[in-house]
Amino acid sequence: MGNDKILVAIAWPYANAPIHVGNIVGSHLPGDIVARYHRLKGNRVVMVSGTDAHGTPVTLRADAENKPVEEVYQRFHNQFLELFIKAGISYDLFTTTHTENHFKVAQAMFLALKQNGYLYTETRPQWYSPGAGRFLPDRYVEGTCYICGFEGARSDQCDRCGNVLEPEKLINPRSKVDSSQPELRETEHFYLDLSKLEPDVASFLRERQHYWRETVIAQSLGQIESEGLRPRPITRDLDWGVPVPVDGWQGKCIYVWFEAVIGYLSATIEWAQVINQPDAWREWWSQPDARAFYFIGKDNIFFHTAMWPAQLKGAGEEFNIFFDGKPGKALNLPYDVPANQFMNLEGQKISGSRNWAVWGLDFLSRYDPDPLRYYLTTNMPESKDTDWDWQEFVARNNNELVATWGNLANRVLSFAYKHWDGRVPEPGELRPEDKAILATVEAGFDAVGELLEGIRLRAALFEAIRLASEVNRYLDTVAPWFEIKRDKAAASRSIYTALRAIDSLKTLLAPFLPFSCERLHHYLGYDRPLFGKQVIENRQDRLGNHNVLRYLPNEATGQWKPSALKPGQPLNQPEPLFRKLEDKIAEQERARLGS
Repeated sequence: MGNDKILVAIAWPYANAPIHVGNIVGSHLPGDIVARYHRLKGNRVVMVSGTDAHGTPVTLRADAENKPVEEVYQRFHNQFLELFIKAGISYDLFTTTHTENHFKVAQAMFLALKQNGYLYTETRPQWYSPGAGRFLPDRYVEGTCYICGFEGARSDQCDRCGNVLEPEKLINPRSKVDSSQPELRETEHFYLDLSKLEPDVASFLRERQHYWRETVIAQSLGQIESEGLRPRPITRDLDWGVPVPVDGWQGKCIYVWFEAVIGYLSATIEWAQVINQPDAWREWWSQPDARAFYFIGKDNIFFHTAMWPAQLKGAGEEFNIFFDGKPGKALNLPYDVPANQFMNLEGQKISGSRNWAVWGLDFLSRYDPDPLRYYLTTNMPESKDTDWDWQEFVARNNNELVATWGNLANRVLSFAYKHWDGRVPEPGELRPEDKAILATVEAGFDAVGELLEGIRLRAALFEAIRLASEVNRYLDTVAPWFEIKRDKAAASRSIYTALRAIDSLKTLLAPFLPFSCERLHHYLGYDRPLFGKQVIENRQDRLGNHNVLRYLPNEATGQWKPSALKPGQPLNQPEPLFRKLEDKIAEQERARLGS
């Protein structure tokens, strides 16, 4: 058991569209699995994220709806909170970037970088819309990528080749507001001199390349070695966002690429305020033994592996002075960035505009959360793109979740509850085959734990399910349903052994299947829960009201260990953990796509 400090930092969703399964499997679910595992181990976990309220996708959506940006962002933000509660994504704090606290933290980082000589001002051309009478944020401008020729590139980044672009080099630019051709006009901005920080960032990446995912290292270090880190603007001519904290810069805001990643830090600081321990955040951000894991999609790799470490390194100890005037240590760099690839849908890219998506809340209006979590984990795009297939979802639910695990738990508990007066049987002396299956399952705490430590979540789940199959084989051999007719003492040993194995499997599967494992935990007669509960709370500051999602931990820790089920322990009336799905569901769901 441990007392490690683990920060789980999850990509901030834009408040411009509902969350679909690709978003969930890309960052929210893997982060939650890791957080739950470390909580069960007894480690001190803080899992944070929030709604990116200032990104240009949000203002584009507001423009399209002709509504205030704040109204649009709040609508989607509250949908996110509802989804995360229903899907069991257990944020210690899920907040937003539109808070007084976030403004203060982002501005403190800006000023620390300025103090340390990493910011400078420069007047350069930026795309301007004569018709709208304003400068256009980079996502408001699309055109042809000058590197790969992709015609739908944003002016700051190409989604096809993944390169960060110089906006003024975009070919055939057009405004997304009115499809007009913008023109370049001079404007002054602050720039982050990433070239000064390149040696530190390259060194940081090389130190981690022996345990980071190859896809992440290849993209991050490869881009630095081939192109280097160039200065990049960190302010924009905008009126929605974090104001630039320098006199004479009214009407300009801190650029969202620079500001949003600071949310991991500001959310941890807000969490510390919420629990009335305002300095607690420093334990996760300044102590060298703390580990920070960043769960993101592949489209955000370079921002988290190069840009964000550069910001953290450049701010140094001075961040503390600008934030609250207290001397402090430099901020920790990421320990790991286990970025996932993309999930497609029925052989095509997920597309919200075409409604080619499985939306999270819509899914959970018809199905339970654990089958969603199970299928997404078995199909997690850890090293390459994967594909959501409705027929495969039904098959995995029925053949693995129901047949291998759910039926095992239900038939053993139901049999025990019926034949031993609702109590765990007294086993007497265990036989060699009983000891062998318990040893096999209990070895899973090391095997599954090692895979979870290495963020190999698919393999960890498959190993836990494999162990459930071993218990099924054990039951097929000892056959307590027949033993009880001729030798109840032998049946007692078999059922006691199976209950112990199921109790251990419940813990191994709990990070993946928290809802059903919590119910099974109750059926096995335990009073204290495996996990805490989630609540939505309202917070107020000078920017207004915003709701946050909070995870309230339970008092029980250190439960990542083999079963200690006692003979005679009362059981509760069990019910099936999962329901079998009809094959026709696949075609029904496919018919919804694109409609």
